[in-house]
Amino acid sequence: MDIVPLGPGFGAEIRGVTLADVANDDAVYAAVRAAFEQHSVLAFRNQEISGEGQLAFSRRFGPPEVTKTGSLGTGTHFVILTTIGEDGKVVPEDHRYAMRNKANQLWHTDSSFKSVPALTSVLSARTIPAAGGETEFTSTRLAFERLDAATQKKLENSFAWHHYGHSRGKIAPGLATPEELAPLPPVCWRMVWRNPVNGRGALYIASHAYAVEGMEPKAGEQFIEELTEAATAPGTTYEHKWRAGDVVMWDNRATMHRGRPWPGNEPRYMVRTTISATAADGVEQMRPPPRLAAE
Repeated sequence: MDIVPLGPGFGAEIRGVTLADVANDDAVYAAVRAAFEQHSVLAFRNQEISGEGQLAFSRRFGPPEVTKTGSLGTGTHFVILTTIGEDGKVVPEDHRYAMRNKANQLWHTDSSFKSVPALTSVLSARTIPAAGGETEFTSTRLAFERLDAATQKKLENSFAWHHYGHSRGKIAPGLATPEELAPLPPVCWRMVWRNPVNGRGALYIASHAYAVEGMEPKAGEQFIEELTEAATAPGTTYEHKWRAGDVVMWDNRATMHRGRPWPGNEPRYMVRTTISATAADGVEQMRPPPRLAAE
């Protein structure tokens, strides 16, 4: 297995290993898992991709999420990200599929709005546009380490509130339906996720984050925006240009990502599996005090 660096201080391409190797070989999984903990974003090129194979690979890292209400793939372990309608044609810009893609172009980390957040997401390229549609990543671990000591200390003891409706509301009122929001009340998480394997801290923020506990609403939202801008400053990100057969996984505890636009008349079809974080991944240390969790 070869590990080839990709981004500015994070991200790597894994060569000489297939998804099936990881799924079926304990030693290969251990090596890839160590690379995941270190590099946060891993890219696998020229893979033979199938739903069964992607799910088997994903299960190696933990329990797969069940796709939430309202997403394509509801009730399965797959999230379908597409602009191809039921008639096989590319949907118009005001279609719900297209609007959801615009929401995914906000900097975010997957499932921070859930009562059990995500460890990792695994995204496979099935149909890609001729140009555009990249996925851009930033390391919130490196962003945290760039902060001054006083701000780091403040963040270690701060908590942010996350809500799915907040990010979707930035795109269009009602983009997230009442049926989608009912099982997803606001949740509160510590603003720094410390990796239990290497001890390194990472900012835990996203477009889903809308408030900071103990701060006035506008001030808290501005603080989140300032942290996001610092984390995504020029020169700090890696933009993955998709090829057919690509599979990319990322650490939701230590990165943010966003989709990039592509021509509105070109189809794009991607499949994501998402793995829930467990106690071994440090999730219990992220939970707020009982008084906040009950609010």
